[in-house]
Amino acid sequence: MPHASAPPDDPTPFNTDAVREVIRAAASVPGAMLPVLHAVQGHLGHIPSEVVPLVAQALNVSRAEVQGVLDFYHDFRRAPPGRHLVWICRAESCQAMGAEAIETHARNHLGLAYHETTADGALTLEPVYCLGNCACSPAVRVDGEIHGRMDPIRFEKLVEELRAETVTA
Repeated sequence: MPHASAPPDDPTPFNTDAVREVIRAAASVPGAMLPVLHAVQGHLGHIPSEVVPLVAQALNVSRAEVQGVLDFYHDFRRAPPGRHLVWICRAESCQAMGAEAIETHARNHLGLAYHETTADGALTLEPVYCLGNCACSPAVRVDGEIHGRMDPIRFEKLVEELRAETVTA
């Protein structure tokens, strides 16, 4: 079983000018903090700590205010996600159909807590509160694809397939 990782802040460099442009494009809407942070995460896949002062400056707020928003909303990632995002539905229908068992199995099988990435960088495990697939509960979404009627065996097979995918540049 791979070790879970709580990756340190991303050492991967990014194009500061491109990030400033992303921030500038989203900064003009009222209440721009969340749109700006979503735009940065959409661009980089996460929000490195080096972006916090750029956002603060663009929005004329303190770094603490930006950090406070990042700390409050756990959907903002501080480190790059794995190559595949695995979301486990935790809504009522999925809970009634065994999602808690899938969740426990997934966490044990991957050796992860929510919001963590496997050491090989293949998978990041996330909770979600409804995938809108209640008729096929319990459901899991991998990247953009929903997989219904999930069970531990299907989950392990899915993980095996995801890990077997080759990374193309």
